[in-house]
Amino acid sequence: MTHFYIYWSHLFHWSPGIGDSTVGGWLTVVLYILATMSCWRTSAALVQAPHASEYRTWQAITVVFLALSINKLLNVEAALTEIGRILALSGGWYWRRYDVQVLLILAVTVACIVISIGLVVLARRSRMLTWFALVGMTFVLGFVLIRTISFHPMDRFLARKALGLRWNGILEMAGIAVVLLSSEWRRRLKAAAVAQPWATPSASSPQSRMKGTIRSSSSSR
Repeated sequence: MTHFYIYWSHLFHWSPGIGDSTVGGWLTVVLYILATMSCWRTSAALVQAPHASEYRTWQAITVVFLALSINKLLNVEAALTEIGRILALSGGWYWRRYDVQVLLILAVTVACIVISIGLVVLARRSRMLTWFALVGMTFVLGFVLIRTISFHPMDRFLARKALGLRWNGILEMAGIAVVLLSSEWRRRLKAAAVAQPWATPSASSPQSRMKGTIRSSSSSR
């Protein structure tokens, strides 16, 4: 047991902390936290929604984004990558790991597509904004999983820059933004629907005066 621990501690190189300490990395962390808080507020606003499934959907998105936020802050995916590397070394297939990585990437991609379709079907009675949030959540989760596999050609692409930002950050932030904007918009629609019964124009409002003028002119005819 002691030899096993020494063996793993010698190979395992990881310490908790944000993996990308650039401006783009910290901006991604902020977006994760904002999206988590926004989804939580949206789920709270939909407690009395006609379909309870939509409330549970936003709760699930909140939990997933909370986990993704912790992952980004502590760089948990790097630890998973290290574990995979050690397993490959101890299993004797490290030098042919590319075949395994390609299969894993294909499996994650297909799984994310199937999961997205399944989630949208389950939430078919929800608003389309909830569908967008589910697709965005699945995209971000799949992207993080594929990045964890650490396929070198993919890593080189993600390290390239566009408009001063790495593609790694651009793709991740785009998925987070879809969820964040969908959440904010969905909550505002809910607030507008709640306020609508009381949003009738008063007797002194311009709309009421105009309607009164039209009715008077019609009756005089």
